[in-house]
Amino acid sequence: MNGDSDMTLAFELEALKALASPERVFEDARGWTEYIGVVSEKPTYVVTNFTRKNRVRQDFFSGPRGKEESLEGVKDQFDTDRYVYIGASEEDEELADAVDWEYLAVEDAAEAADWILATHADEDDDEAEQVRDDWP
Repeated sequence: MNGDSDMTLAFELEALKALASPERVFEDARGWTEYIGVVSEKPTYVVTNFTRKNRVRQDFFSGPRGKEESLEGVKDQFDTDRYVYIGASEEDEELADAVDWEYLAVEDAAEAADWILATHADEDDDEAEQVRDDWP
């Protein structure tokens, strides 16, 4: 990103799922953010199951609220200079504008932070399997 550590970073759940290693992404982002969490329209247990499975330790999550209410609540609760919302759709970008958060598409965030997208990890796995096709 730009090295500014006085930032609150929120991932839309689908954007986080698009990354090959959510745990590593959160570990990396903790080095340059104050607060980090996940927002989603999905039920709380869906977010909780995903974050537990991927060992993601978050400072906040949407809970039973929708994304808009969650982002507004996070902004009220955590006082930082910047609020960045990493999303995966045009609707996410529109939401960020509506609640006055900076928007960053997950692909752009991954490129800027050297995170691996899940699709790229899958491609790497396919290449490894292709090498094994030559085995007796």
